[in-house]
Formats: sequence, structure tokens, C-alpha cells
Amino acid sequence: MLEPKQTDTYSVQRLILEKKSKKRWNIEKIIPKLLFLTAVISVFITIGIVLTLIFETFIFFEKVSIVEFLTGQKWLPFASTPSYGIMPLVIGTLKVTVIAALVAVPVGLATAIFLSEYASEKTRRIIKPILEVLAGIPTIVYGFFALTFVTPVLRDIFPSLDMFNALSPGIVVGIMIMPMIASLSEDALVSVPKSIREGAYALGATKLETTIKVALPAAMSGIVASIVLALSRAIGETMIVSVAGGSTPSMSMDVTNSIQTMTAYIVQVSTGDAGYGTTIYYSIYAVGMTLFVFTLIMNLLAQFISRKFREEY
Repeated sequence: MLEPKQTDTYSVQRLILEKKSKKRWNIEKIIPKLLFLTAVISVFITIGIVLTLIFETFIFFEKVSIVEFLTGQKWLPFASTPSYGIMPLVIGTLKVTVIAALVAVPVGLATAIFLSEYASEKTRRIIKPILEVLAGIPTIVYGFFALTFVTPVLRDIFPSLDMFNALSPGIVVGIMIMPMIASLSEDALVSVPKSIREGAYALGATKLETTIKVALPAAMSGIVASIVLALSRAIGETMIVSVAGGSTPSMSMDVTNSIQTMTAYIVQVSTGDAGYGTTIYYSIYAVGMTLFVFTLIMNLLAQFISRKFREEY
């Protein structure tokens, strides 16, 4: 048998390399186009959602005065003489959000400080996955947890508390958004260079003084942005307030009574309480547009704070 020449072996290797190179070049050419296509699809989906909200909201305002909608203090869409003042829904939403903030901000921020400044690596590896589990629990589970556990416990403390109220879902929404504040705030604190802390220690500062007076101010933009993002998540929460908050729009500031938030009203109508094409049907788009404006402002505020007060190291 004839042995293959060295030049033949070289030619085969070169062909293989050229084939691989051509295949790699084709992949390199296709991948950017696929990524661009996914980006364009995302943009068109966003535009479609916003346009749908705008068009359907305009139909609603052809039937209901925008002044009545924005300034009215009664939300009675199912009454014989309907009233479409959104303020009771806004107040219900804000009550839940404020209660959630009172729960989530101190606990989440304290957790972030502990994980970034005091916890050992072993402790951090244990606590972080637990926080991720909290963030991954479905909101409907949180809702029934609020209704069947938190509310009975609170009624033992406050006998006048209604079965459906603002306090219970507010606390549970705070528990739900707390991992977001803790995780993002910890990332902001960890990003502060160690040299800054070491400089504080060199000047005689204690661990607590370094954390409060050095690390926290240096990471403040990220911390505030995380809080604003978490609160925007609380404003848009649906299932917890639908299950445990009730369906009674109210201008009262009492957190022990039944409430209705903007998201809870959308759920109520979407389950079939109103026929297609009716004023009540179009009202869910007007409420949705209001909710969209709230969350958009919160997200823009978070971005502004993050860019405006970001520390460069």
C-alpha cells in the first residue's frame, strides 16, 4: 500500500480548517441578525401594548369626562348611575404601597448591610439562596398566605380588622419586594471599593461608622434606585391585593377596612363582570393607562437617580 504523502495530509488538514472557518464565519454572520430580530420584536411588542392602551383609553374618554376620571372621589362603575372617579383606586394602591415600603425598606436594607459588611462567605451562601426563594414564590401563593395566615394573626391583635383590608396585603407585598431591595442594595454596597473602607479604618472609624458614614453614602444611588424599582413593583402587584385586599374602593385612610387597588379592579372586570364594548369594559384600559403612567414615572425616577448620583471610582 502507498503511504499518504505529507503534502496530502497537509491538504486534508487545511480543507478541514477551511471548512470549520467557513462554518464559524456563517454563524458569526447569522447570530447578529438573530439578536437584532429579537430586539426589533421586543420593541414592536412594547409599541403594540402602549398603542392598545392609548386607543382603548381614548374610547373610554369619549364616554367619560377625563376631569371626572382624574378628580372624582367615587368609583362606582356598576351602579345604576355610574361614577368613574379613579381617586379611590389610587388611594387604595398607595396605601398598600406605603405599608409595603414600611416593611420592605428597613428589612431589605438591613439585610443588604449585613450580607455585604458583616456576614461571612459561608453565611452569605446560605442566606442569598433563601432570599432568591422568596423572590420566586408565585404571587397567588403570597395572596392566600396573606388571607389565611397574616389576616387571622392581625385580627387577634386588632379585633376591628376586616377580613379584607389594606394592612395584610401591604405587609405581604413588603415581604415579596424585600428580596429585590436586599439583592440590589447589596450589589451597590459590594461595588464600593475596599480602599474607601480601609481609609476610614485608618482614620480610626469603627465597623459601624464605616458602614453608616462611608459605605452607605457611597452606594446611595444604587440603594435609592433599588427602593424605587421595588416600590414600582409593589404598585403593579395584582394577585395579593386581589385575594386579600377586597373590592371596596374607598377614599378612607383607614388600613383596617376593605380596599380596591387599580390592579384588583382590572382583575375583577377581566373575569367577566362587564361585557365587551361597554363603558365598564373600556374603563380597565383607562385604569391600566393610569397604572402604566405610575410605573413608568417610578422607573424613570430610578434611572435618573442612578445616573445623577452614581459615584465613579
